Parts: sequence; C-alpha cells; structure tokens
Amino acid sequence: MSSDITVSDLKKTFAGGARRARSNAPLFDGLSLSITAGELVALVGPSGCGKSTMLNLVAGLDRPDRGEIRFDHGQADIDLSVVFQQPRLLDWLTVEDNIRVVFERDGKKKGNAAHITHDLLARVGLTEHAHTYPQFLSGGQRQRVAIARAFAISPDILLLDEPFSALDELTARRLRLLLQDLWLGEGHRPTGILVTHNMLEAAFLADRIYVLSGRPATFSSIIDVDLPRPRSLDDPVLFDVHRRIMQALT
Repeated sequence: MSSDITVSDLKKTFAGGARRARSNAPLFDGLSLSITAGELVALVGPSGCGKSTMLNLVAGLDRPDRGEIRFDHGQADIDLSVVFQQPRLLDWLTVEDNIRVVFERDGKKKGNAAHITHDLLARVGLTEHAHTYPQFLSGGQRQRVAIARAFAISPDILLLDEPFSALDELTARRLRLLLQDLWLGEGHRPTGILVTHNMLEAAFLADRIYVLSGRPATFSSIIDVDLPRPRSLDDPVLFDVHRRIMQALT
C-alpha cells in the first residue's frame, strides 16, 4: 500500500569538487515537507537547487547530514521504484525480461510475474516488442519499458527524476498521458515525487508543486493543483498553474 513520506529538518552539504568549491553553503539546511499516501508532488526549480539530491535521499541512494526521512512502514517493508531520465535498461535482456527482472529483486512480490509483465506490455503498447532487445527500440519505447518496470511491483513509492526530459516533446506528451493512465489504473496509487524542469508537466501530473530556490534551498512557494483526474494536457487551468510557478521562480 502507498505510504506517507515525511521529510524533517533535512541538511545536505557536498564537500570538494570544482563545481562545489565556489560555495561551502549547504545545498539545503532545515528543509521539511510532508506527502500524504497516494499523492504525487512535483519539485521544480533552477538547476543545482537540490531537486535530484532530495530524490536520491528519499530513495536511500544518499544520506543526509542531518534530519530524517520517514515512511509509514519500515524501509525494508516499502516497495520503491525509480524512473530516471535515462531508461537504464539491461541491453542483454529482452524487453520482457527487463520488466521481469524486478521480481527477482523483490522476493515479497506475490502473483504471476509473467501475467503482470504481459499486462503491462499491453498497457504501454509494447506487446509486439516483448522479445526485442533495447538497442532496437526508439528512445520513447525504451522509456515506456522503464515506466512499465517501475509499475510492475505495484510500488508504494514512485520517484520520477526528469523522466521525459531526454525525449522530443511529442513523445514526452504521449508518455505523460501514459503515466497518468498507469497511475489511475493502479489498485492503489503509489505516493510519488516528480523532479522536472517542465512546468506544464508538473501542473499536469502533480497534486502539489514545491518550488525550490536559493542556497541553502528553501520552498519559495507551494502550489496546490486543484484539478480532478483524468486531466487534459490542454486544460487552460494548467497554464494558470504554469504562470504561478514562473512567478515564484522570478
């Protein structure tokens, strides 16, 4: 089941390196936020403000200098999936096996792995490519595999790190709609965090948008997106939210 995420008094400083040498200031210091189970929130802000670092901390790929990140259940009991900017598929495995590999990692997962995999391939429109290797797929097709893999274990928490930024806008638009369909089609909705530089993408997908700015970074604005799902990418309300984000960043 999806889980609340509570981030309390977070501090993170990176020491050393040419890029970081210009400032010893923490990336963030005392940052806190709460996400209710089943919500999807977006983190937006200029490059280097700590969006992806925050995601890595929630994923357990890095540790804070101070503060804590809590879930409803112990971290060992949380099923967590991440979709990165690049699909990170295993080139020596077929599309089908790139999805099924997550069941080898997650011994807690119940059900028929083959059935779940075939169902997800149908939902992302890749049934005919089940036995294809990643190098023979387009960029959009590879990212569809990555998204299907993320949903295969019905994650409690889904982290999205600029998942469509490497794609052309038409393909990205289609995958935003696909992600919405998968999110709404789950028996339970995972709790999600989306990192993006695309303000319309944030408005379309998120329940709430956190605007990061400064160093140490703070939330300069928190914007609720009061729009029922399913949403249309052409809804004028999204453009109003876009303007509010841009105003918060200037």
